Amino acid sequence: MNAPRAGAGALPWVFSNHGLRHSGGIERYLLTLVRGLHERGVRPTVIAKTIDRSIEEAGWVDATAVSMFGVPGKLRDLWFDRRLRALKKRHGWFPLIALNQTAAADIAISGSNHPAHLAAMGLAPRRSDGWKTALEHAHLQRSRIVVAHSQLLAQQAVEHHGIAAGKIRVLYPPVDTLRFSPVDAARRAELRARFELPADRAVFLLASTGHARKGLDLAVKALGHGDRPTLLVVAGRPPDVQAPNLRYLGYRTDIEDVYRAVDATLVVSRYEPFGLVGVESVCCGTPVLVASQGVGCAEVMRGDGALAFDPTQPGSLDAAIDTALQRWREGRLHLADPRAALTYDPAVAPHLDGLAECIAACLAG
Repeated sequence: MNAPRAGAGALPWVFSNHGLRHSGGIERYLLTLVRGLHERGVRPTVIAKTIDRSIEEAGWVDATAVSMFGVPGKLRDLWFDRRLRALKKRHGWFPLIALNQTAAADIAISGSNHPAHLAAMGLAPRRSDGWKTALEHAHLQRSRIVVAHSQLLAQQAVEHHGIAAGKIRVLYPPVDTLRFSPVDAARRAELRARFELPADRAVFLLASTGHARKGLDLAVKALGHGDRPTLLVVAGRPPDVQAPNLRYLGYRTDIEDVYRAVDATLVVSRYEPFGLVGVESVCCGTPVLVASQGVGCAEVMRGDGALAFDPTQPGSLDAAIDTALQRWREGRLHLADPRAALTYDPAVAPHLDGLAECIAACLAG
């Protein structure tokens, strides 16, 4: 077996993913795992379509990049799956922890569910959706263990793919708790001034690279107009609408400072299998307005950390905004104890311990 080991008797850590880079949630998840393993003196293997050699995490792994040159966009996942299965056989990688959908997975990370996404968005399946669903089905069915990032995803794996409940383990995803951490009031004021955010308005953040799913239209309808002392700021992809109370902050690599500068974060997605944004925001001391249905991170928030609303009930989001505004006026919106607002430990160490148990179970089996 060519899987990496860290000292005598240590476990092999082999990951596959779309990329080792700064990008979406699943890429950020891999970077967090790599950083956590690096702190333990472990050098994992990573197989990915894209390896960003400029980031420090690339120097902490044995990386294999699978070229996508000349492969049409809608076929890239299928091509990656085919190459990954061949590489796994050649190198003897076992067990493979797959963050992307692939029939090569021994430990299948379930961070999304394509049929559930289509249903939530009201989309009719196209041919390429059939390919995605079939690959996701093989990913979950052929693996030995499924690691679901929320109870929502665990339920959807059973419902849409017929996965036996006993095969699924729920491990909520970690965040970098050193990067995502609270600051004092003076530092928050400095950051607010840096981003040119008004002191006389409650500022609500929507972090989004897919506005239809993330609910930009809902956020603009609730906050973009009217005479309430609010401002909606968007980080990520440029918004495709304009409104008097809407500002675009650009794509941010310093999103932790944006969380610290704003007053609340919105997770108003029509479908969000987990939603790291919510946990990252809470860890920075900023509460979240979170949809109570179709959003996985709502499962792990409690107390003042979450102002929940029911997306199926008219006026529910407005009521949550009014509650946030009242707390803002009283100076008690920011969280005094962010950790108490979460039902699980978001640090990477317990998550790695959970994955280690899965690796050991595969090796024992």
